[in-house]
Amino acid sequence: MELITDAHFWVGAAFIVFLAVLVLAGVHKFAWKALGDAGDKVRAQLDEANRLREEAQSLLARIQADREQSEKLAAEIMANAQDQATRMQAEAQVRLAEQIERRGQLAERRIATAEAQAAAQVKAAAGELAANLAEQVLSARLVGAKSDPLIDVAIGQLAGKLQ
Repeated sequence: MELITDAHFWVGAAFIVFLAVLVLAGVHKFAWKALGDAGDKVRAQLDEANRLREEAQSLLARIQADREQSEKLAAEIMANAQDQATRMQAEAQVRLAEQIERRGQLAERRIATAEAQAAAQVKAAAGELAANLAEQVLSARLVGAKSDPLIDVAIGQLAGKLQ
């Protein structure tokens, strides 16, 4: 009889009765259903997280591939630009050499023309000087002699013809 007066006994008995009432009321079904629903939600969230992770990985792979392609394209553009710059430099050097050559030839032609003009001027001056001297010599010789008007005219014309 000691059990009937013991508080622990009554607490244990009340607990067992409480559990029996819960089982009879079907609370365990609601609890299992709530736990199952919570598990389903967690499973759905995990599935969504896995799907998002896979999308992120595929997006990352695509971005890395695009970056590699862009880097290759940039390297190709730089190589083409360097080739073009080298080609343009070579063409500029060739054009400069040709221009220098043309200007040298032009200068040589101008010098040759100037030399020819100077030689012609010297020859003309020498011819004129020779004609004047010849006229003076002939005039001096003829001054003492009897002068013939036809000879004087011929000597005057001689100076004009020698020029």
